[in-house]
Parts: sequence; C-alpha cells; structure tokens
Amino acid sequence: MGKKFRVAIAGASGYAGAELVRLASAHPYFAVTAVTSEKSAGQSVASVFPSLTGIVDHRFEALAPDVLAERADAIFLALPHTKSQDPVAACIKAGKFVVDLSADYRLKDVGTYERWYQTPHAYPQLLKEAVYGLPELHRRAIAKAKLVASPGCYPTAAILQLAPLFAKGLVQPETIVIDAKSGVSGAGRSPALPYHFPEAHESLEPYKIGQHRHTPEIEQELSGLQEQVGPVTVTFTPHLVPMNRGILSTAYCRLTQAMPLADLRNLYREFYKGERFVRLYDDIVPNPRYIKGTNYCDVGVYADARAGWVVTVAAVDNLVKGAAGQAIQAMNLMLGFPEETGLTAPGSYP
Repeated sequence: MGKKFRVAIAGASGYAGAELVRLASAHPYFAVTAVTSEKSAGQSVASVFPSLTGIVDHRFEALAPDVLAERADAIFLALPHTKSQDPVAACIKAGKFVVDLSADYRLKDVGTYERWYQTPHAYPQLLKEAVYGLPELHRRAIAKAKLVASPGCYPTAAILQLAPLFAKGLVQPETIVIDAKSGVSGAGRSPALPYHFPEAHESLEPYKIGQHRHTPEIEQELSGLQEQVGPVTVTFTPHLVPMNRGILSTAYCRLTQAMPLADLRNLYREFYKGERFVRLYDDIVPNPRYIKGTNYCDVGVYADARAGWVVTVAAVDNLVKGAAGQAIQAMNLMLGFPEETGLTAPGSYP
C-alpha cells in the first residue's frame, strides 16, 4: 500500500459531509485526521451518525482552517453556499489540496456568482483558478489543480446527460428544458417545514421555478463545450419527491439536424467510452434506485420522432456522484490515484 494522505472534512455533520466521512474512512490511501461541525462540536461522530460506530472514532470540532491545514494534506469542505470563501482561501494559502462542495468557486464570472447567490465574492482571482470538478469533462485540469469546485447534484445529472449533444454542436440552444426530481436529502440536514415528514410524504412539489441557483452552472458548462457556439439558456425546474436520496433528471431539446436514435446512442457510447462512472442504458430507463450509494451516473437517450425532440434521462445519487463521491473522484485525480479508488462498491438494492 502506498503513502496515505491525511484528510480533513469540514462541515462533516451534514448529509454530504457524513457521506464524505463514510467514503473517505474506507479509502485505501486516505487517513481521516479531522472532522468539523459548528453545530456538533465536541460530540463524537458515532453519536451523531450511529451508522459510523466502530468505523470513525473522531469527535467533531469547530472549524479553524489554520488548524486543519496543520493536520491535513488534503481538505474537503462541505459547508453551506457562501460560507466557503474564506476557509477555502486559507487552505489554499497554506498549500493544501482543496475540494469545495459548495457553490462558492463553481462559477467563473464574479458577477454571475454575486447575482445568483446575493453576496460579494472576495477572491475573484481564486475563482478564476478553480477547476469545475466534473471529471468526465475536466479530467486533465483537475489532475493539475490545487482547488476544485465540486459540481452541484442537479448540474451533474443535467450536464452529463446533455454533454455529448453539445460537444458536437447538435442542440438548438434555445430549446433546452430540464425537469428534475430530487430526494429530500438534497435540501440538506437543517430542519425546515417543506421537508417535515407530513409535508413531504405522498407529495411532489416543484420549487424555485426559473430561479434555482444551479441553473448558471448548467449553462456555464454546456456553453463551454467544444463546437457549441454562443451562450446557452436553459429552462430548469427542480422538484422535491418523497425519497431519501437520488436525482432523476429528464431533459428535452431539439437538434440542429435529424438523427436516428441508433446514431444518437452511438454518439453517447463514443463520447463516454472508457468512463468508469457513466453507464448508458437502451432498453432500461435510468432510475435512482439502481444507483443508490454509488458514484454512477446512469444515462438513457430516447427520441420523440413525431414531435421532433430528443429526450435524455439521467439518474445519480445526490450524495455520492452528486456530492461526496464526485469530490473524492476529483481528489483522487489531484493526488495521482486512479480516480475510481474507494468508489467501486455497487449500489444497494432494493
């Protein structure tokens, strides 16, 4: 076994943070040395997450970036949006490898960030240097990076399901409609009325219609793909569904030229050839229950020939490929490990 890297996880008492602890503790080349939580400081990890009893013996501590930098070589930050700017900058200044799971370093344009997140960005230069952490599109840049901004869960599904079409310039950019559903854990662990069991159970609710903060990520990444000319505007509607975890994203678009379904599927097979964590389905329709607990993104491509639309469906676990697993996938690349290290366990079923 090679060298183990000391790893710290900030914001480890949230759902994504807990998933980071779970996955990192089983990683053959990681040694978890510190976990932080403002709400649970002083408590043992096992007392907050009994599922980790006998696996993690740390106690949560308050976040002190300088202390983390002394005790870790690589740092994951799973803090709320707008709360990562200063801790990330401090960890980068200390020379550490950093993967940030918040949105604070995902958007290249400062004005776009400030408009969607309603807060100033104090580190515009660092924002420009950060690499968007979707390995399927930015593998080489991630491998050279010190700071990676891990994508949001909705954008992970939406970008991966549409990327092959955009890479070939096949999409009429004004025709993209994304209808996505997320389990309740996507809203985080802090209690709120919409996520209270009687409110969410036996319910299906769209929210933040036309104004969800993941929208500019999707537009940024699709706009930047090879052969796609001009800015992209998407209509994105997320929905809350009564399941614990998982995302199902259905995207509709029109093409610049007609293509038989077989050719579309061959295009996807070629684009994702060799990708460890993208699975393409033909006869089976992607479903969140097939990827629960895994780092896979399952994608299906379909054609509504009568209406002239292409329909793509993608499923991810919002806490793994949509958060913690993807962050580890990126850190593996940054540290020189095979990117699938620690992420190959199959999903649980049913």
